[in-house]
Amino acid sequence: MFRKTEEIVHRFLCLLGCWFKNPDYLEFHKLLEQLKSTHFSHHPDEPVILHREDVINRRRWFKVLQDDRRREEFDNHLLDVVDKAIFTLVGVVIDKKTLREKYGQEAAHPYHLAMGFMLQRYAGYLNHINRVGDTMAESRGRIEDHLLAESYSAIYQRGTWKTGASFFQGALSSWELKLKQKSANIAGLQLADMLGHPVKQYILWRYGFIPENELGKFGRRLLPIIEAKFNRHLYEGRIEGYGYVLYPK
Repeated sequence: MFRKTEEIVHRFLCLLGCWFKNPDYLEFHKLLEQLKSTHFSHHPDEPVILHREDVINRRRWFKVLQDDRRREEFDNHLLDVVDKAIFTLVGVVIDKKTLREKYGQEAAHPYHLAMGFMLQRYAGYLNHINRVGDTMAESRGRIEDHLLAESYSAIYQRGTWKTGASFFQGALSSWELKLKQKSANIAGLQLADMLGHPVKQYILWRYGFIPENELGKFGRRLLPIIEAKFNRHLYEGRIEGYGYVLYPK
């Protein structure tokens, strides 16, 4: 179940979630499409899909970013879009090495743990505002999709180690996780893809697993923007445990 490695890239699993109120999401979708139209040959029938690996390696649609000036213009515009977007962010990091050492074969699967922490915070927010919300994830492959969908359904139907099923059933619109391919051009999934690695690095930096210079130039510029988006304790404003989670510590 666990990959036996000390390498940071394999040791930590990160699940990132972001949620919008519907009017704010429609506005974000519009801003994201404007970003694509400004910098790339973007057509509704063949839309540009923001994918961090392609952007970083400047391939496919993003070959134009090999020009440093255009890359800087794109980075500035993307940061502005994220800054203007109104959404709430949660990052969950599971330390697979410590989990294995602490619990051995009795440890829950990292995907199930990450999903549990994520849904606790999302459902808690929805219950507080007395609303029901959808849950969608990007399709990553047969194994990953099965693990995520199975974890989601189990939490919806049975709850988690500390939270009863009614807590989730009163907040989530369906017992089944929606899975969409990257090609579907879902704005929220593209946002999660672009923020997943920087948020993971931010959490690892906060807990001393990596030095600040490993956040990267773009990541360091992004930090003050995403810090304002993190889920927080309703009264104390605390981010740790609400906007980001590391388990086990």
